[in-house]
Amino acid sequence: MLNILIVEDEKNLGSTLEEFLQGLGHSCSWAQSGSQARSFFGLQKPNLVLMDIGLPDISGLDLAREFRKIRQDFNLLFFSALNDPEIKVEALEIGAEDYITKPFALKELLYRIDRIVKAKNSAEKLPEVITHGPLTIWFRRFELMDAKGDLLALSQKECAILELLYREQNVAVEREVIIEKIWGEDKFPSNRTVDNYIVKLRKWCESDPDKNIEIQSIRSIGYKLIIKN
Repeated sequence: MLNILIVEDEKNLGSTLEEFLQGLGHSCSWAQSGSQARSFFGLQKPNLVLMDIGLPDISGLDLAREFRKIRQDFNLLFFSALNDPEIKVEALEIGAEDYITKPFALKELLYRIDRIVKAKNSAEKLPEVITHGPLTIWFRRFELMDAKGDLLALSQKECAILELLYREQNVAVEREVIIEKIWGEDKFPSNRTVDNYIVKLRKWCESDPDKNIEIQSIRSIGYKLIIKN
């Protein structure tokens, strides 16, 4: 069962989503404005937020950024009538798992939620704490510790990319594969978007002069994670 926050000002859609998801056994709260969503988010601590971008008092993108500053350990799915590639990329760079364009079928929404849940369950099979030399990973907490002992918060996408490379360590993973597995079939991001996500992960690796974990660029292909210790 998921604890879901629906942020949607359109009453027909909001009530339909709430009724549909509750009928599947999930716990749902429905907010019709940004201010109401802030209250629900703080009190009920949802693990999945379904966020409309066009809210009456704030952009759903800005509201999601607020939520990310408070917590990283929730999944985020945007929906909007806007079919603008730049907005989609912006939403995904905030750390959204998916972006669905209105109108959409409830079956499609359910498929996308199921995909998010499966990815989360996969991550939970990893050890709680993973240490290589002075570098530490907490996938479930969305945190890293660098060689200086500083804690670094990960976005959903950064964590998912690191997990994919970690599971495929010593194997070159193509950028297209990263996009397909992390963003899904729609492939909204470009290869450049993937490169930008790698930057923070690589800085974390490079804080360790002994290079116990290294992310190598494979020219014209993608990335390979190498573990020394």
